[in-house]
Amino acid sequence: MHSSPSSPARLVHEFHLAFGLDARTTPTEVSPELAAHRGELLAEEAAEVAEVAVAGPLDRLAHELADVVYVAYGTALVHGIDLDAVIAEIHRANMTKLGPDGRVSRRADGKVLKGDHYRAPDVSDVLRNQGWEPQPTV
Repeated sequence: MHSSPSSPARLVHEFHLAFGLDARTTPTEVSPELAAHRGELLAEEAAEVAEVAVAGPLDRLAHELADVVYVAYGTALVHGIDLDAVIAEIHRANMTKLGPDGRVSRRADGKVLKGDHYRAPDVSDVLRNQGWEPQPTV
């Protein structure tokens, strides 16, 4: 972990160590039970964001958004994933949505779309660089 003292990755790592929660350093598959538990925690937090997203108040929305990030970083830590590196790869790919002419293609609701120059993220490569050895598919 190469993050600043106040980065989400470092803060969540501190929490997991203090409370005896899983904190792996190499990308690892975990038990289905643990994976399901982490998914449930994320779903709970996302539902809380959806609940306050429109009606607010803004401080509650900020709190719930932070909880989503906190639980997402915790889930990555449980799996031994350096989420900062994965986010950097997603960002790299997202930036290729911008055409060389600077044009942006959007859906009617404003979502930025993938153009001809889009280059998908290679998250598998990021995880392999972190020591992940994918299991052969059967």
